[in-house]
Amino acid sequence: MTIESIIDVDTALHPLDDPVRSSLRGEHHRFADWVGRIGRYDPEVAKFVGHPPALDEQDWRDLATVVGPGGITGLRGFGHVPPPGWTVIEEFRSVQLDGTGLRVATDPELEILTAADVPEILELIARTEPGPFAPRTIEMGTYLGLRVDGRLVAMAGERMHPPGWTEISAVCTDAEFRGRGFAGRLVRAVGAGIRARGETPFLHAVAYNTTAISLYETLGFTLRKKSVVTLVQAP
Repeated sequence: MTIESIIDVDTALHPLDDPVRSSLRGEHHRFADWVGRIGRYDPEVAKFVGHPPALDEQDWRDLATVVGPGGITGLRGFGHVPPPGWTVIEEFRSVQLDGTGLRVATDPELEILTAADVPEILELIARTEPGPFAPRTIEMGTYLGLRVDGRLVAMAGERMHPPGWTEISAVCTDAEFRGRGFAGRLVRAVGAGIRARGETPFLHAVAYNTTAISLYETLGFTLRKKSVVTLVQAP
């Protein structure tokens, strides 16, 4: 197989089937670090590593170069069998939801978060654990926050950005403020910004988080794809 045909196979995937690399080839190219067919975000921005659906021997060598000795990364998809020296740490199931039917709405009570808000954002992330958030993740897109008495208690924003799509992520609310509809308001408002650009929202969730998935479905999201994330450690 020629290099040209490998590239054609990779880019023939639907953008949402390869969201990391399709983002790094496009809107997020400024954050990209490539070794062969393996693409990685700047670790200060995001911890994601993108890879072909099936990794060959060279891909595994390139992945080891990207993550470094003893480095840990997540592989999406099914059937990944690491070569000798690699360790499988754990596997968990995830879902990808299509927001074509999301009922969006702007919300004047929400504020756009900036780099100055990152310390407070990281504190909220640590309390609520919606998923990884790095010091420069806020550069990936627009993040909105909701404050009560000046305190940031809920947020959501834009993460991966495949062509024509934008991922909604970091949806979280402080425990004492849950049940007030803050998450729904934030998701609809972030979605409104995405739609205003002529793009479609999507998101990921771990499969066991049925409460969050149910909320997203009531807002108009539908299941697009089920997957397994395999955490592996390099030699």
